[in-house]
Amino acid sequence: MPKPARKGGNGITKSDPYAAAAVRKKSSHSNNIFRMNTDLGQHILKNPGVAQAIVDKADLKQSDIVLEIGPGSGNLTVKILDKARRVIAIEQDPRMAAELTKRVQGTPAAKRLDLVLGDVIKQEKLPYFDVCISNTPYQISSPLTFRLLATSPAPRCCILMFQREFAMRLFARPGDRLYSRLSVNAQMWAKISHVMKVGKNNFNPPPAVESNVVKIVPKVPRPQVAYEEWDGLLRVAFVRKNKTLRSGFLGTSSVLEMLEANYRTLCAQNDIPLDDGPLDASSAVDDMEIEDDATLGADEEMEVDDEDDAPDFFKEAVDRKAKKLQGNPHRKKRGKVAELVRNKVKKVLEVDSELADKRARMCDEGDFLKLLYSFNQEGIHFS
Repeated sequence: MPKPARKGGNGITKSDPYAAAAVRKKSSHSNNIFRMNTDLGQHILKNPGVAQAIVDKADLKQSDIVLEIGPGSGNLTVKILDKARRVIAIEQDPRMAAELTKRVQGTPAAKRLDLVLGDVIKQEKLPYFDVCISNTPYQISSPLTFRLLATSPAPRCCILMFQREFAMRLFARPGDRLYSRLSVNAQMWAKISHVMKVGKNNFNPPPAVESNVVKIVPKVPRPQVAYEEWDGLLRVAFVRKNKTLRSGFLGTSSVLEMLEANYRTLCAQNDIPLDDGPLDASSAVDDMEIEDDATLGADEEMEVDDEDDAPDFFKEAVDRKAKKLQGNPHRKKRGKVAELVRNKVKKVLEVDSELADKRARMCDEGDFLKLLYSFNQEGIHFS
């Protein structure tokens, strides 16, 4: 009489290899369904203690509507639902959206969860919310931050997880190594504080970098400063943040060209007459006076913060300089309008603000506001 086939731990007999293969295939398939898409920044926070700490830092009220960006499988979502009236979760991955729906299905919290499928950056308008909580996909850190800061009415606060270096840039102070245009821009519109560090082993799969959680509290009322003007000033200042402001504004001819073009536009719009004639030959600029963009070293020319592209007026600087230097490379002619603009910039830096010899990385928000006000008083604009 043949011996009965032994059963393994999974209930499959050794005499039935096809059944075993089917089980292995099924198991492999189920694992692949929720393989994290790291291209979308999917690193699920798996530590319940960290998730709870993040929710606690939001100081949620029972009447709050919470916007969650990238809920994933819902480890943060279920803890938010315990404390808030409603959660609006925006998820780009349909698989994760289905998993989250399944997780709350049949519970009282299901009716209080609104799931929006799509990319938060491409949403035409964000719904009303009191608090935002996000384990932020790293590739949208900067656009999401400023999208939230531009939201009206402003949220009470945002608790956001970022890549560590980006987070440290947000709350860096003048003189810090990571102090940048991002630091000044974000701190202009909000109070930003560090909440906690989160190690990479708290995620599945672990990311390549460490993370930090920050708390962003938008300033209410919002500062009465035109964002385009403010950001334009900072772009110029921080392209060469380790140089003096005199060097950044007066020592870079492409900056002066951009400011001259803006000044001409202002005069045309307001019927202000301009003497557009050339300067005398004796007024040609010595080469030591303007440091050509074409002569900048590779590192210095690309010293642009926040992994942003260089401002538009820098992109074709080398070509412009090559054309200007044709003939006599040691003499540059300029017109009366260019000289007028240059004198206005010099007056702002040396007289009105007295910041000509200060470096951008050492300037605080008050310094940049003084600069912007002084430039605008002289009719010099950055947008």
